[in-house]
Amino acid sequence: MKQAHIFPGQGSQAVGMLSELATAHPIVVETFQQASDALNMNLWQLVQDGPKELLNQTTNTQPAMLAAGVAVWRVWNQQGGVTPTLLAGHSLGEYSALVAAEAIEFTDGVKLVAERGRLMQEAVPDGEGAMAAILGLDDDAVIELCRDGSTAGEIAEAVNFNSPGQVVIAGSSVGVEQAMGLAKERGAKRALPLPVSVPSHSSLMRGAAEKFAATLEEIEIAMPTIPVINNVDVSIESDPAAIRAALARQLYNPVRWVETIRKMQADGVESVVECGPGKVLAGLNRRIEKSMVALPLFDIASLEKAITANR
Repeated sequence: MKQAHIFPGQGSQAVGMLSELATAHPIVVETFQQASDALNMNLWQLVQDGPKELLNQTTNTQPAMLAAGVAVWRVWNQQGGVTPTLLAGHSLGEYSALVAAEAIEFTDGVKLVAERGRLMQEAVPDGEGAMAAILGLDDDAVIELCRDGSTAGEIAEAVNFNSPGQVVIAGSSVGVEQAMGLAKERGAKRALPLPVSVPSHSSLMRGAAEKFAATLEEIEIAMPTIPVINNVDVSIESDPAAIRAALARQLYNPVRWVETIRKMQADGVESVVECGPGKVLAGLNRRIEKSMVALPLFDIASLEKAITANR
């Protein structure tokens, strides 16, 4: 069975994540220790004990989620899991995919995403940016209501095409609030504000992307050993310069997740394993392509199930 592995981004983090898996597989804690040494902080303690508010600060969430994805990937390989034919990650998860593909060295990746988080938080003052999930409308309808909700310098944009009928919008606080109101008027099942203040993947991140591009130039990037589908173009790049450019543009361009999964299916992928805490992406994948087997991998039982399914 042709298989792909996918890595979640922000939103899948939780205090206590991967604790059960770590009891059976010491490499989980070892991976977090590597990340902690790179950042000069105790990342595993933060992940296990919180507080939640500190874990949810994007400068902490990003390296924590990178470490989580890589830790699960390492457990998979230790247990003799099959090597996937494709990799991808949702937003921040793309960095986990690139580490798994040996394009970016792990500790370089940890420092890189910590800086990414810092620049994103710095780009828009706290309280001035927002994100929201719009449920029950098609992509074009969400794009239109964002356009109609962007008035007098206030911005709302469709930024995450997560599954049919689920699109995340981002922009200024007022712009997103106006777009949410229009969504409800136009028949959305729900318009849910998300607990973040950084309007990821919106045009408000262009300034952060310009600064981040310089940081990317300082990181060594190699040709991936496993093809990685990127978010911004839904394409596979092998040239390090093209990978850098795509990562910079990803900051202010939409995550095209539906297209990513459909590209996997078109390439013959029959099963997808989600490496990281929770099962958000597995749930999305079932709504995108029901014919593909979606297996989350985050604890002992799910690891055994995923390993057995691929023997």
